[in-house]
Amino acid sequence: MPSLKSRVVSAYLRHTRKKAFSSAAEMNRWIERARTFEDHRPPAAVAKRVDISRRDIAGSPVYEVRPQTGDANDRRILYLHGGAYVFEITPFHWRLIGEMAERLKARITVPIYPIAPEHRFEDMFGMVAETYRSLLDETPAEDIVFMGDSAGGNMAVVLTMMAAEEGLPLPARHVLISPGLDMTLENPEVVEAAARDPWLDIEGGLEAIRHYAPHIDRSDWRISPIKGELSVLPPTLILAGGHDLLTVDTVRFAELARRAGVEVDLVVEPGMVHVWPLIDMPEARRARDRIVAWLGVEEARPRMRNLQTPLPQGLRWHSLTDASSYLASWTNRSGA
Repeated sequence: MPSLKSRVVSAYLRHTRKKAFSSAAEMNRWIERARTFEDHRPPAAVAKRVDISRRDIAGSPVYEVRPQTGDANDRRILYLHGGAYVFEITPFHWRLIGEMAERLKARITVPIYPIAPEHRFEDMFGMVAETYRSLLDETPAEDIVFMGDSAGGNMAVVLTMMAAEEGLPLPARHVLISPGLDMTLENPEVVEAAARDPWLDIEGGLEAIRHYAPHIDRSDWRISPIKGELSVLPPTLILAGGHDLLTVDTVRFAELARRAGVEVDLVVEPGMVHVWPLIDMPEARRARDRIVAWLGVEEARPRMRNLQTPLPQGLRWHSLTDASSYLASWTNRSGA
């Protein structure tokens, strides 16, 4: 059963952020409002816990995040933040990034890529592709992980497909948090899922995609990677929420990728909203434990055992249902 805190979060989102996705007009109003307060810089609380440096690539900031202990391993993570391609990175993303740097003892590269509607697809991927090439200059591909949430999860998959087309070495693993993988949003089941989703909706989502790539058909694999060459993808961990409208096509993507020979570990948390691992609640703690365990740095904690229930086509579905302590703080800002 979802925790009390997660139910409070869902109710809050339904009465606030759901409005942003309810129509094209509302999405544009929220974008305009967001530009008055967005700040991509890491929060001071995160900067105190990890070492952070900044450089620029293609005119945009790129942050490098390292554990302060100085015992970072060879792993390099490229983190692509979500935000429907139109919203900036948030403190929620930074808190996850800081924790992953500490627990994984990894160096995490965070590109602050150009966002829509001021910029388009080519600007975003020109910048993140150049960032990836810079990582390859410094780190073997077998030590690189792509991690992304929401639109960032989409970008991680598309970037890998683009790298394969270009003949570049491909990342060793993907970690995708509530990714958007079929942005046509034409699956009839998505309409039903949208009614359950306390955050996302179809019309506002389509408006964001129009800003991002008005000149590219939504069925193109660069926008909907479910339609791309899935066999090039590395072993992939996918975290999806039971009350996220994107999960319908995420499950379908996982099935198709598995059939194409990709190792897929699909985690669906019942009753959870979009990008719940970023939000301060018990289910997020279990999801973060799952990421760390899957990447093989820490031993899986006792509560992570015996969670596998077979799905058709050999997929693994982990229902994370045990209790956990609440995390220390909560803020009413959302963090997709």
